[in-house]
Amino acid sequence: MLDIASAIFVKNGLVMSFAIVGITMYFSYFLSKNLTKGRIHGSAIAIIFGLILAYIGGIVTGGDKGISDIAMFSGMGLLGGSMLRDFAITATAFGADFDEIKKAGLPGILSLFIGVILSFIIGAIVALAFGYSDAASVATIGAGAVTFIVGPVTGAAVGASSEVIALSIAAGVVKSILVMVGTPFVAKFVGLNNPRSAMVFGGLMGTTSGVSAGLAATDPKLVPYGAMTATFFTGLGCLLAPSVLFLVTKAILG
Repeated sequence: MLDIASAIFVKNGLVMSFAIVGITMYFSYFLSKNLTKGRIHGSAIAIIFGLILAYIGGIVTGGDKGISDIAMFSGMGLLGGSMLRDFAITATAFGADFDEIKKAGLPGILSLFIGVILSFIIGAIVALAFGYSDAASVATIGAGAVTFIVGPVTGAAVGASSEVIALSIAAGVVKSILVMVGTPFVAKFVGLNNPRSAMVFGGLMGTTSGVSAGLAATDPKLVPYGAMTATFFTGLGCLLAPSVLFLVTKAILG
């Protein structure tokens, strides 16, 4: 029976991955309602479960793709891959009201530039604190703190080593996780309850996956607005980090 079940999982990997995610979400929302009385949103609990499963998968197989390294859960690799991620990001944009987007106006634009530059500076300071002193490495890690996409783009452009590029990706992933889990907790304190504030939040935080998941855990209606500016954030980061911000870093460090 176990062999039959394993074969079904392997041959229908994507379908089974949807089932696993569905069960995880149901259990997470059950815990949120009955264990935390709604104080911790079900989405945040599900994210934590996902990280635990990824860690277990990496430990068991010694691989680098988390739970999808186990053959019977290989469908998780496609479900969590870039294709469906980008599809989901594009789909959320269709839920945005253009009139609300126009209302963001100058604050929304400023939030993009402030978010990119501030994230870059924080990442660069962390890089310096850990002993990196050359402009390419500092700029690449700083760009990774912008998003885990901007980091490798910048590293490839300025000639950073593969190890530094890997660190930049790790910095972006950590930021994304923190935004995912932390957004529901800070939403009330920062007034994250309307489309305009969601757009500003997306512009400041930038990580599309983190902002989308965090807003979904706060108020699903806000997701399209935060995802919209967060998507622009990545594009702006890819434009500024390898050029202007790298040149400024090089001028400072020599």
